[in-house]
Amino acid sequence: MNIALIGTGYVGLTTGVALAFMGHETTCLDVDADRIRDLEDGIMPFYEPHLADMFRLVRSRLHFHTGYDAIASANVVFITVGTPPGEDGAPDLRYVRSAAEAIGKNLKNSYTVVVNKSTVPIGSGNWVESLIRESYESVHGTKPNGRFSVASNPEFLREGAALQDTLYPDRVVIGASDSRAIEVLHGLYRPILEQAFNPPAFLPRPESMGAAPLIATGLQSAELVKYAANAFLSLKVSYINEIAQLAERVGADISEIAKGIGLDRRIGTQFLQAGVGWGGSCFGKDTSALISTGGEYGVEMSIVCASRRVNYRQRELVVEKLLHNLKILKGRTIGLLGLAFKPNTDDLRDSPALDIAKRLAQRGANVRAHDPIAMPRAKEDPAWANVTLCESVETMASGSDALVLVTDWPHYRKLDWPAIGVEMRNRLVVDGRNYLDPCGVRTAGFEYVGFGR
Repeated sequence: MNIALIGTGYVGLTTGVALAFMGHETTCLDVDADRIRDLEDGIMPFYEPHLADMFRLVRSRLHFHTGYDAIASANVVFITVGTPPGEDGAPDLRYVRSAAEAIGKNLKNSYTVVVNKSTVPIGSGNWVESLIRESYESVHGTKPNGRFSVASNPEFLREGAALQDTLYPDRVVIGASDSRAIEVLHGLYRPILEQAFNPPAFLPRPESMGAAPLIATGLQSAELVKYAANAFLSLKVSYINEIAQLAERVGADISEIAKGIGLDRRIGTQFLQAGVGWGGSCFGKDTSALISTGGEYGVEMSIVCASRRVNYRQRELVVEKLLHNLKILKGRTIGLLGLAFKPNTDDLRDSPALDIAKRLAQRGANVRAHDPIAMPRAKEDPAWANVTLCESVETMASGSDALVLVTDWPHYRKLDWPAIGVEMRNRLVVDGRNYLDPCGVRTAGFEYVGFGR
């Protein structure tokens, strides 16, 4: 098939590369001319494991444009633009609107499936359909007469494992009111659904991977699936963090508790890691949007609201733990291990590290930070202007009063703690992910402080 994707962010570029690997001619469209030039030169706009390898493998089937001409010959057009939260928490849909209007102006094929893959509010499918129809009529002077259908195909990609999640998904969800759209998208995804492709050497198929289920729903159900999934995962993180606070008070160990409840198959072990909480572009934005949507329909999303309160409270707990141990933060030097909101990405959106850095600076502390991947992006972001970015952990630790592990990069688990301790003013480590070996850190002469321990 001929595929067009509007937007070359995490979702758009990853999806485009994966579909090209499946043999489809794929065109990625973006209004950012600099990004398109970089992609034409093979320069990735963000860090994602194996993306550059896959890109090189399928380069002959990938095309990049700033215009929308490719829509005319596309069988499927994906809308993969950003939907950042507005001031009221509702998603900002200006980029979705622009994409929909551009699609309507450029539709020429006999039948095209337009896919909302951006995370959009419930009801956006109908709204996008009306925008495309109106735009088409304004240009062509006639009704589209069945030339297109709108479908919802939410993504469930984890940054740091986006290609793996695309090739080996838990499920594929397609929402549409037109059976033709579901049939076309079923054909598009058939190799992935049936796992009927030869996997790349750098991303082998998991041994347990069988056929992936296709979930066909109505538009509204598919749109809500995405929000419901992310909200539920955020709840698990916030729940274990709330239990961790109680564990500290009663002398229990949250890691033992997480294992004890996680092995219950009804609960599962994932997303039960206590610490500074979640960040990134999805959980915060999607829970906020779900609360906003609930408000529009008179439904108070009280559990989701509580999840957000607990999560952002965790970042303040880091400061409180430092205050408890150092007594005074004014004039102290604190080093943050990790900038990205999670390992295997350079994404700084809603980064717990940035929030913690701001809170420390407000209390008069000098803040340093290090990250093995996200440093270049942080240097370009003015939000980090008041944080001293260090090229090595050793430089950051020299003369510091405490180190806070914020991102659980494997690199940090292998640090030479005795050597680092020699350079520090005070040997204090706050493990914001319960990721380090407490015994090893203490043996090196540090005071170790975790969460729920």
